[in-house]
Amino acid sequence: MYQTPEDRPIYRLLTGKDDRAFCERVSEALAQGWRLYGSPSMAWDEGHLCMKVAQAVVWHEADVAK
Repeated sequence: MYQTPEDRPIYRLLTGKDDRAFCERVSEALAQGWRLYGSPSMAWDEGHLCMKVAQAVVWHEADVAK
């Protein structure tokens, strides 16, 4: 099995409001060794009146198929 930071699963879905904090979370994951998996998704959150985003990342050593 692969050793990930903080013993996380090899697949993570980062979600949140489309803002600088979200971009920093994705950037931090990339700096730790995660890699992007697929395209990001965006959707309007009518309840909070903001755009929400999601980006999947996988651990760099993981052998995953797209």
